[in-house]
Amino acid sequence: MKELHRQVPATAGWGAGLARVPEGSDLDLDLRLESVVEGVLVSGTFRARVNAECARCLEPVTWDEHADIQELFVYPPQDARGYRVEVEDDSEEDAPPAIEDDLIDLEATVRDAVVLRLPIAPLCRDDCPGLCSECGALLAQDPGHGHEVHDPRWAALEALLDEGTQDKHDPVRDTARDDEKDD
Repeated sequence: MKELHRQVPATAGWGAGLARVPEGSDLDLDLRLESVVEGVLVSGTFRARVNAECARCLEPVTWDEHADIQELFVYPPQDARGYRVEVEDDSEEDAPPAIEDDLIDLEATVRDAVVLRLPIAPLCRDDCPGLCSECGALLAQDPGHGHEVHDPRWAALEALLDEGTQDKHDPVRDTARDDEKDD
């Protein structure tokens, strides 16, 4: 068993949705490597800095993502004398990763652990009001923000109202006055 701490740069393409680990940013790995019958069991934790945009207001959001990893890296197939044997059929998709030339490549394991933990639509805070759908203003900065909205179903009645204010002569009122005169 061997324990080690490594700080390595992130490669490109570590992201999901609006969240990503910037290329070249430091990944902190605390690992424990254990020799088992089938190969080497790697377990430990990692920390990665995540940059994102809020899905509602598009403001930048940054946090540290922590997670545990565990992966078994198997020894390559060998014959009875200990020599490596080439296997013809490598079509098994769920086969564990293999140790290649006494090296363990943790990039895919750590990348999968990081990317699977990233939210598709991160938020700067749980109650983020987002942007105004009319003008794009940040609603968090102006809680009373609003626009006068006219319902298109009332447009015909609004047109009648506009006509009534343009003509000082109102036929409804004139009819009511004529009825009063007759009484």
